[in-house]
Amino acid sequence: MHSDSARQRVLVTGGAGFLGSHLCELLLSEGCEVLCVDDFSTGARHNVEHLLGHPRFRLMTHDVTVPLDAHVNRIYNLACPASPVHYQRDPVQTTKTCVLGALNMLALARREGARILQASTSEVYGDPQMHPQHESYWGNVNPIGIRSCYDEGKRCAESLFFDYHRQHDVDIRVARIFNTYGPRMDPQDGRVVSNFIVQALRGEPLMVYGDGLQTRSFCFVDDMVTGLHQFMEADSGGTGPVNIGNPHEFTVRDLAGLIIELTGSSSKLAFSALPSDDPTQRRPDVSNAERMFCWKPRVSLVQGLERTIVHLARLTASAGSGPSFPNVHGTPRP
Repeated sequence: MHSDSARQRVLVTGGAGFLGSHLCELLLSEGCEVLCVDDFSTGARHNVEHLLGHPRFRLMTHDVTVPLDAHVNRIYNLACPASPVHYQRDPVQTTKTCVLGALNMLALARREGARILQASTSEVYGDPQMHPQHESYWGNVNPIGIRSCYDEGKRCAESLFFDYHRQHDVDIRVARIFNTYGPRMDPQDGRVVSNFIVQALRGEPLMVYGDGLQTRSFCFVDDMVTGLHQFMEADSGGTGPVNIGNPHEFTVRDLAGLIIELTGSSSKLAFSALPSDDPTQRRPDVSNAERMFCWKPRVSLVQGLERTIVHLARLTASAGSGPSFPNVHGTPRP
């Protein structure tokens, strides 16, 4: 870790979101001053409400498509809807958030002499023809599909980051984030982990798209934010892009079966058509992260799912929406 971390002034855009709120907690634990910026289009105040009384935490409502001034020396640019349900709701705004948000944060980093990390995505690889995905792979993306607002928006943001680095010598980090899950996931975000857990808790069929043999790799949120922070503070001088994710690969059917087992649900599987441009394989090559900043995920899928199930079970119970199961209350197994 950086020797000056206790004196760092850190801006986290999208800081009230699922990933951003966990990152804010980690940064505060490292002694940083944290400015959390969010427009609350998909982030939620309750994700950071427990931080509002912290002397080194400040929350600001702001849309990153509008320029921002702040005296900071680290910027984590996480602001963007990150699930298909959210980013397809207003695709033009999603593209603007990716592109204008990157431009505004890069301009701020240049003015302040700050190091800036871009939260990019595995979606830059599209439906990959290389497996597992290495950072050298340029991807297979549909530029005019229903997911392109996010996929191409993030690809454009990466381009802007590297152009600012080459043209203006801005100190950048570009992290390609793979599927992440954990407590504070929005139960309505449409992601496969939250979908399956909520459906299992309600005793509903788990809706599998396609044949369920498509693969994903799931990284627990604690591992992800640790990886982002280690990448930001690595003194190797590497800009990336660097994959951060869990390299263990599971089929969607595997995931569904495991969630049914862990919740003790009687749910069965149901099948529906595969959405347009949905990738059939997703698995990161994380050798660069291991080499550059000695990172690897620590939390197994079972351990992470147990903690996520506890969180979503509480939300489900508080909403009065469906049965509860005896093995998802209290503290998950170690």
